[in-house]
Amino acid sequence: MSDIRLDKFLADAGAGTRSEVKIKIKKGQVTVNGEAAGKSDIKINPDIDEVCLDGKKLIYNEFEYFMLNKPQGVVSATKDDKDKTVIELITEAKRRDLFPVGRLDKDTEGLLIITNDGKLSNNLLAPGKHVDKTYFAIIAGEVTDDTVLRFTEGIDIGDDKPTAPAKLRILYDDKDEILDVDSDATNNNSGNVNNIMGDDIIKSNVEITITEGRYHQIKRMFEAVGMKVTYLKRLSMGSLSLDDSLKPGEYRRLTDEEIRLLAGDF
Repeated sequence: MSDIRLDKFLADAGAGTRSEVKIKIKKGQVTVNGEAAGKSDIKINPDIDEVCLDGKKLIYNEFEYFMLNKPQGVVSATKDDKDKTVIELITEAKRRDLFPVGRLDKDTEGLLIITNDGKLSNNLLAPGKHVDKTYFAIIAGEVTDDTVLRFTEGIDIGDDKPTAPAKLRILYDDKDEILDVDSDATNNNSGNVNNIMGDDIIKSNVEITITEGRYHQIKRMFEAVGMKVTYLKRLSMGSLSLDDSLKPGEYRRLTDEEIRLLAGDF
């Protein structure tokens, strides 16, 4: 790793903001290789030099990686004036430059990677990499084998070109199970919905895998075939699957093996 400024090292190691750590350096709370630092702009090598704050050695991690089970009602952003962001949920982070890899809609749950590794993020999201993203969805409408076939051929959702082929799997289709869907919301979001029996709508549970990340893509794909997504949860991205032990809003750090496998997905 190349040399960096001491104040940046301290801030990235979670010792405080740049201004806060400069004060600590001036007060003599910071040592480098056993000597008082004195100045905040001195250069150090994180791989070689030992930096201590109040006698405690600091560990520098250039990158941090978290798996978050994103809950509904939280936005996939670093800052937002109205809503809580996914970054605010990561309370144990040391780095202040974290961001979500891609985005999940506000009402969508499930796997979201939080990191500051721009290269990993770009590779996972690049259209040419074709990284699989798998979701569980509840659909207002009857998903049939014909629907599955149409998804494998790509769907016209009003963009310049149809979507890339998607894998759609019917988990079960219970025609006797009625889904309570607000009629106004249904009309606003999907126009004519298949299989409407008065105010009752058939519910289909499906698993869908896509390799793109277009705006509201899965919702628009089902709207294009006359159905409505009423619940959506991301289960996996590339080699990384959502940890079943994480409840919505909970997170954990990725293991070294998970990071290695993610890097090998492209």
